[in-house]
Amino acid sequence: MKFLLNLYLNAADPPGEGLDHEGFLAESGQAGELISAHAFADPSLSTAVRVRGGVVAVTDGPYLPTSEHVAGQYVVDCESRERAVELATLLSSGHACGVEVRPLMDSAGMEM
Repeated sequence: MKFLLNLYLNAADPPGEGLDHEGFLAESGQAGELISAHAFADPSLSTAVRVRGGVVAVTDGPYLPTSEHVAGQYVVDCESRERAVELATLLSSGHACGVEVRPLMDSAGMEM
């Protein structure tokens, strides 16, 4: 089963501080579970696009004004949700605000 792990950080914390990114990559990579990993640029560099009533609004900056933001994402292919949660705990230590573990769907629906 494939899972998306969204890593949330506090915007006030230095990037990557306190994260066991290398440990996560080593364990998930050696187990053959890591499909991809992406670190995101600072949220201030993002662009939000919204369409309301046919009117397109494009604004710079983060989507929502908040102290937490998605800092990166990982796609893993694990035997179970429990294993995906186990891998997420490697990332959620230190200064991470949390890791969202979300099942991915294929074109036919949930793999589960």
